[in-house]
Amino acid sequence: MDEGRDPDDERGGRRPVGRAPGSRERILAAAAALIAEDGATARLSVRAVASRAGVSVGSLRHHFPTQQALRDEVMRRVSDWLLPESELDDDGAAPHDRLVARLRRVLDLAGTGADSREAMTALISSFVAVEPSAAVREAHLATQRDSRRRLEGWLGELAADGALPAKDVPRAARFLETVLNGLALQRALPAADGQAQVEAEVLDAAVDAVLTGAAAED
Repeated sequence: MDEGRDPDDERGGRRPVGRAPGSRERILAAAAALIAEDGATARLSVRAVASRAGVSVGSLRHHFPTQQALRDEVMRRVSDWLLPESELDDDGAAPHDRLVARLRRVLDLAGTGADSREAMTALISSFVAVEPSAAVREAHLATQRDSRRRLEGWLGELAADGALPAKDVPRAARFLETVLNGLALQRALPAADGQAQVEAEVLDAAVDAVLTGAAAED
C-alpha cells in the first residue's frame, strides 16, 4: 500500500467531491468533541478518538502519528477559529501599531469582568489546582505551543519587514506571551478604575521593548 494514502481510503476508494468529510476531518472533529466534553486535559487515546471518528486506528496514525500532533492541530484549528488571520487587516499599519493591535485581540479573548474570572477559574482548575500528570502537562504544552506559533508568525512578518532580527523572534514571542498571561490574570482580579489605560500602557511598553530593543542591538 502506498504510504502516502490513508488506509481507509485504500479500502473505500476516493471520496466524491461534496460528500461527507474525509477521515482527517472526522478525526479532528472527534478529538475536539472529546476535549469539549472532558475538558482541556482530556486524554486523546488513539482507540477512543478513532472509534468516535468512525475510522481505523491505522487511518488515525496515518494522519497523526502521535497524540501531540493531533492535539496541536486541534488547538491550531480552535485558535484560528477564534482569531482568524483574515480579520487582521492591518498590513498598512506601522510595525508597533500592528503588533499592539494584534496582542490586544489575543488579550480580548480572555474577556472582561465575570467572563475573565470564569476563564481564569477554568484555567486554574485545569492546570494549577491538579496534580501535574502527563496528560495535564501535555494539554498545557499544546496550548503554549499554539500561542507561540501565532506570536512567532506575527513577529516573523515584522522580521521580514526589518522591524526586528529573525533570531530574536523566539525570545520575543516568549516575552510577549508572558506579558499577555499577566494581563489576562489582572483582568480576572479586582482592579481599580483605569485598567484599560494600564493595559494599553503595558502593551505599548512591551512592544517597544521588543522592537526598540532590537533596533538598539543593530
